[in-house]
Amino acid sequence: MLSLGFSCRAAWLAGSAAWLFAAPAMADPFQCGRKGGDLTFGLEANVAGLDQMASSAASVRNVAMNTYEPLMTRDASMKPMLMLAQSVDTSADGRTITFRLRQGVHFHNGKLMTSADVQASYERYARVGIDRSILTPVDHYETPDPATFVIVLKDPRPTFLEAMSSITVPIVIIPAENRDAPPQQLPSIGTGPFEMVQFMPDAYVKLKRFEGYTPDTRHSDRDGFGGYKVACLDTVTFRMVPESGARVAGLETGELQGVEDVPTLAQKRLAANKAIQLVKLSNFWLNVFYGNWSAPPTDNKLFRQAVMTAVDFDEIMEAANDGDYKPNLGFQYPGTNYYTEAGKELLNQHDIPKAKKLLAESGYQGEKVVLLTNKDYPSLYNTALVLSQELKAIGINAELQVLDWPTALQKSMKGTPDWNYFFTGWITYVAVGGMQTLRPMAEPNPVYTPPDNKTDPAFMAAFEQVANGATLAVRQAAFAQAQQIALEDAMVVPLGVMPKVQAVRSNVEHFEPFYNPRLYNVWVRN
Repeated sequence: MLSLGFSCRAAWLAGSAAWLFAAPAMADPFQCGRKGGDLTFGLEANVAGLDQMASSAASVRNVAMNTYEPLMTRDASMKPMLMLAQSVDTSADGRTITFRLRQGVHFHNGKLMTSADVQASYERYARVGIDRSILTPVDHYETPDPATFVIVLKDPRPTFLEAMSSITVPIVIIPAENRDAPPQQLPSIGTGPFEMVQFMPDAYVKLKRFEGYTPDTRHSDRDGFGGYKVACLDTVTFRMVPESGARVAGLETGELQGVEDVPTLAQKRLAANKAIQLVKLSNFWLNVFYGNWSAPPTDNKLFRQAVMTAVDFDEIMEAANDGDYKPNLGFQYPGTNYYTEAGKELLNQHDIPKAKKLLAESGYQGEKVVLLTNKDYPSLYNTALVLSQELKAIGINAELQVLDWPTALQKSMKGTPDWNYFFTGWITYVAVGGMQTLRPMAEPNPVYTPPDNKTDPAFMAAFEQVANGATLAVRQAAFAQAQQIALEDAMVVPLGVMPKVQAVRSNVEHFEPFYNPRLYNVWVRN
């Protein structure tokens, strides 16, 4: 991938960054089969704003990754790769990382991107970014010239570039004049192949081709979130269509040319329709739920353990996705670098006597337990619905609170005492692996919102080893320890893995399933 000046002299990276030396196979650059037209794409959830730094919602990323770009990103195999950076060099002591920027890159407002914009972007992310702990190791930044951006770390971090390239909440580059924009009030100006036209909350987002876009000529086609990008379409309209039947109907009539999600029960019928093509990602969504540590009774470890012990994972996953799922023993997929079965004895126990015993030991007195969910994602609603019945069966006074997805997500992040369990799907957190998978459970902002955001010290010690261990073997052992602690504390409960089946009309060319709909390098035949 990186015969593009992506060098690293520091020996401390050896063994942990073999991806640095791969080179792309060059070929003729991608060309659109046709230019022009509009593609309307149906999303399964409402878009919770467009501030990519301040939201981990997939609905935000679905749109934003067509308009924004970071210095580094991930390729199709989830290996780190350069995007807006032309090269990166790490000093011998591992503390100074120097990026040379790609030249001739413009923002949607016509301004040329410089190192001042990059520094402003990193400083805003450190203030409002959901995954801002990525930048905790940074001592300071330097911009010796407009084409050079330098990160000086407090100490060597073997996995810093890996963390920086995470695409869950990427560190996108914005114009320096927007550095002080409050969360969710960021003007939608990036460097991507599409630019913003109009955002109507709860309705649609319309983008148009950015005529000033500069493709990355080190590649011949898109690659993961990076590569060579071309906006073949004049415009892209993301329609928010949470009701699955309406999405399918829109696809069948041609009102929608693509959809983010096809329900399992509709797939057989659509597969027989020659005007539609189904595309599938097998490992897409790790279905999870977690308790609110700032609200009783979920602030009680024994209570959380009782709930985890009672849960019938198979019953929940059957309802969540009409039986189309795979069991998964932890927070990583089998065959990946950090897969471990540590703590597997705590998963899918469905041990009612043991759960009732733990419940009694917790001192639970019948208080209401609020399950915070939504109907934008039916799988999450069904997960919460079945769990509520399972909890009632062991004597827990469970009650659903059903909100729209953006509202439920924002409430979950605040840790207010009016909810107890939240339901979500981990997509990119699992895909990127390593410490990025554990980051939602780590300080400074764990998803389960413990008081003062302080979590289990033993977990944090293991997390630091995953982040800073000198070898992959050390980091793998630490990941296993962290997973064991997370399951023992019932921080997050991983229920199973669901695929993602997307679909487009048959006249849509070069669309490939991915973690977000990439609508560049896609065209529509006449």
